[in-house]
Amino acid sequence: MKKLLSNKHHAVRCSVTYLFFVSIFLFLGLYSFGQKAPNKILKDKQMVTLSKQALQDKIKGGWAGQTIGVTFGGPYEFRFLGTMIHDYQKLEWPEDAFQHYFDKEPGLYDDIYMDLSFVDVIEKYGVEAPIDSFANAFANASYPLWHANQAGRYNILHGIKAPLSGYWKNNPHADDIDFQIEADFAGLMNPGMSGAASQLCDKVGHIMNYGDGWYGGVYIANLYTQAFVSNDISFIVSEALKSIPKESTYYQCINDVIKWHQQYPNDWKRTWFEVQKKWSNDVGCSDGVFKPFDISSRINSAYVIIGLLYGNGDFGKTMEISIRCGQDADCNPSSAAGILGAILGYDKIPTYWKKNLTQIENRDFVFTNISLVKMYELGYKHALQSIVKNGGTIQDNNVSIAYQQPVPVQLEQSFVGLTPTVRKGSGWSNKPFKDSFAYDFDGNGIVITSSLSDEWNAKSDYEFKVEVDLDGVKEIISLPYNFRKRKAELFSKYQLNEGHHQLKLTLLNPSTMGNILISDLIVYSNKVK
Repeated sequence: MKKLLSNKHHAVRCSVTYLFFVSIFLFLGLYSFGQKAPNKILKDKQMVTLSKQALQDKIKGGWAGQTIGVTFGGPYEFRFLGTMIHDYQKLEWPEDAFQHYFDKEPGLYDDIYMDLSFVDVIEKYGVEAPIDSFANAFANASYPLWHANQAGRYNILHGIKAPLSGYWKNNPHADDIDFQIEADFAGLMNPGMSGAASQLCDKVGHIMNYGDGWYGGVYIANLYTQAFVSNDISFIVSEALKSIPKESTYYQCINDVIKWHQQYPNDWKRTWFEVQKKWSNDVGCSDGVFKPFDISSRINSAYVIIGLLYGNGDFGKTMEISIRCGQDADCNPSSAAGILGAILGYDKIPTYWKKNLTQIENRDFVFTNISLVKMYELGYKHALQSIVKNGGTIQDNNVSIAYQQPVPVQLEQSFVGLTPTVRKGSGWSNKPFKDSFAYDFDGNGIVITSSLSDEWNAKSDYEFKVEVDLDGVKEIISLPYNFRKRKAELFSKYQLNEGHHQLKLTLLNPSTMGNILISDLIVYSNKVK
């Protein structure tokens, strides 16, 4: 009897143990099925199949997302410098937003019409068009430009061809955001094909940028390529970063954002604060040195990624966080919303955000003959061409893409060994420069900022000529009176021998139609206390 009872108790214990482990197994199984499945790393040249409808929807979502994002962020562009937009300030989304900007402030859409310049070249001459085709279309376009774009155009028009037009010694804005906001087309026309996107970025992005400024465009384009093969934002952000060299400061900044998101998953403001502490030290752009203004690609890309990671797939939240990060608060939500739009596809962008998009979808963007509807068509056409060119196939209602794993592009770093030490007014600001100006400085680099009187209204092709004598070495600088053709810096020179230098400027051809206004002097050194 005792033995029978013992066996019975043993059977009961076994049953309980069995049920316990079965329960644990079922719980874990249900839990794992309830989570987003981890992404499988695709192999290089592995075929990925999409329906034609899905491909079209994603391309359409990318272009529409950009347009929505820049429109939503428009009122906040550069109004919050070095600070976030606090929660008590509501971000408005008026029903006539698209109509208003298309009618009253069409220049807001430089995020789009700059892309379209390069899309137009591809449509006319194909993706194999030489770099000069892209550079000349860009340099001779009728739209005004700023920062790296403006300096790049000036260089091309004065004989410094691409890629040297974007090289940092010729372009003080080489690290600026310009190519970052113009590279969307390279990713959207190369779905799942990182190498093809990066190669196109190499050609176009060096027209106006170098180093971190170029990496901004490469990374954005690669984010788009991944949006066609995954819907996991954390995976996309990390996978696309493989296209950037780890040694670069750009990689390190974005990698920090990813780590801080993991550390503070529910607090985007903490990540924003960490970014400010470590990475808000622009040394190139003359508008940002010793000032809170920051148009560097590095920090504005960080704001894009903060929006994507903390937005967690919510279209409105993604844009809002990117806007609230401040600085270039229209371009950053444009990039974030474009990438998320490609992930979701046009049809899944919430109606609230695209309900009035139809009002302008058939209207050409300013300075172009291309509308959103036409861009949807061109984007799909160019994507199909690129898919076939890179080993993919088109069959019935499907396309098969030969996936390309992201690999790092070449290492580039601007402004090495240069730290700003002095920014001072020249004493000539807002005064006509009609004769000569001299300045002695100690360091290894100098930038002189300037403007021209009434430059926005100047249509003349007149060019001021300034002789620059630096330590006895003379050169002639041309300053076009027409803003569309001019540059913001009168003169820049880097990597001089560290020490004392003598600078003298002489205006060779004063004009009664206007004046040069010398603004600030920025001195650099590699010996910082």
